[in-house]
Amino acid sequence: QVQLEESGGGLVQPGGSLRLSCAASGFTLAQNAVGWFRQAPGKEREAISCITSSDSSTVKGRFTISRDNAKNTVYLQMNSLKPGDTAVYYCAARSRRCGSNWYEYNYWGQGTQVTVSS
Repeated sequence: QVQLEESGGGLVQPGGSLRLSCAASGFTLAQNAVGWFRQAPGKEREAISCITSSDSSTVKGRFTISRDNAKNTVYLQMNSLKPGDTAVYYCAARSRRCGSNWYEYNYWGQGTQVTVSS
């Protein structure tokens, strides 16, 4: 069965950090680009960042994507979290290079809730 599964979400204080995991089943994630997206209630899906199949790590502001191909897993490290970061976070996979739009990604996880609140 081909699927992605996010984990690691939860409640965190403003200024805190979380590391989300995106584990692949049924295919080799090392062959793919993986994007991280988030969606808050009433808002459109927002792209956070993406890592290509050839990257080991990419940094975008407070967010860092890394991959562990031996574990078939991609991570999203989130630092200095703000209440505005509260959303459901999704990982998605496509072919080797990052896509410009969410609909270019073929496989999606079910999402994990991140809540930033004191």
